Amino acid sequence: MSLTVGDEVPARRVTVDASAMKVMAVLMRDPNPIHWDVDVLRALGLDERPVNQGPSNLAYVWDALTAWTGSVAAVLSVEVRFVSNALAGEVLAAGAQVTAVDDGVVTCEMWLRHEGGEPVLEGMATVDPAAFVRGRRDQ
Repeated sequence: MSLTVGDEVPARRVTVDASAMKVMAVLMRDPNPIHWDVDVLRALGLDERPVNQGPSNLAYVWDALTAWTGSVAAVLSVEVRFVSNALAGEVLAAGAQVTAVDDGVVTCEMWLRHEGGEPVLEGMATVDPAAFVRGRRDQ
């Protein structure tokens, strides 16, 4: 497997789904109504579109990395910083770019961005190229 600095993880586009937020709020036992209650959003002076949960935003990027590698096991670690909210109905792009290849470990700068390019989250991932599913990266 030949990976070089500058290689890009193919971007994945996703539309934030309000109904999925309700399900995630139940699954995560997240009582914060900004994820499902438009009346609360109005009362807080926020946009009336529900705010996506941070773990869901991270999952979009994780999906891009695992689609690229073909294996969940190839992703060794992630470190992220949540920069802004993703709102119901927004189209986001999740991706990454190789920034270093050292001693069999690949470091990638990863991101989730709004359509205009503004970040939702930014971070770093370390990936084990030996765990890639053979040929998956080039598909």
